[in-house]
Amino acid sequence: MTVPSTAAPAVDITGLTVRFQSKRTQTVAVDDVTMRVAPGEFVTIVGPSGCGKSTLLKIVAGLVAPTSGTVSLMGRPVTGAQKEIGYVFQRAALLDWRGARKNILLQAEIRGMDRRQAARRADELIELTGLTGFEDALPHELSGGMQQRVALCRALLHQPSVLLMDEPFGALDALTREQLNAELNRIWRETGTTILLVTHSIAEAVFLATRVEVMSPRPGRIMRTIDVDLPAERDYAKVMSDQRFDRYATEIRGLLGAGANH
Repeated sequence: MTVPSTAAPAVDITGLTVRFQSKRTQTVAVDDVTMRVAPGEFVTIVGPSGCGKSTLLKIVAGLVAPTSGTVSLMGRPVTGAQKEIGYVFQRAALLDWRGARKNILLQAEIRGMDRRQAARRADELIELTGLTGFEDALPHELSGGMQQRVALCRALLHQPSVLLMDEPFGALDALTREQLNAELNRIWRETGTTILLVTHSIAEAVFLATRVEVMSPRPGRIMRTIDVDLPAERDYAKVMSDQRFDRYATEIRGLLGAGANH
């Protein structure tokens, strides 16, 4: 999928540096990162542990302040926590005593959304993610993959302009992860949401992305940007056997070194 280069950035990061100061030392987590994400793009960030991938997402969300550089979201400077984004973490973080639908609607309660509109939106997302029939199931009654579907629905309930995803499928088994990758590709195509996803998995990074940003070991810098020339609609078996997929994965693996997960 090619996004027009004339589109105003959904996420605009320029010259971003982040330093963390402790009593004994100063750590540069991210160094001079510039990245622009157009509306509707699906950008994945891959790199070794500790390179600042998650820090980058937190800065876009306004949860961490940069030491220097600028960040804007939909044309507005990020100066604090951003309400218009959605955020999905590695763990679903569901409330044990609430069923799937009520966990999704927690977002509406926190944001003060119109109840009827939120209920309709929740039902649409439940159908979209294959959770129909599990609306009242408690988290312990759901598999890990289904819990992440609930978390994804919750993050999409308010129709965010940008969805941030931090290793959302990292704790799942390989088969479930593949299934959710395919599901996420379909949801992205159907909703048109701009997505910025962090992962350690090279295969996941390439399968999902319109573009992969490869980060160096700490201090995290963008080593290379790889545009992914694959069809927007991605069948897992077909993509994995595509020579272009293999070429992209081999290039990223070479950049990150033999120790990278894939």
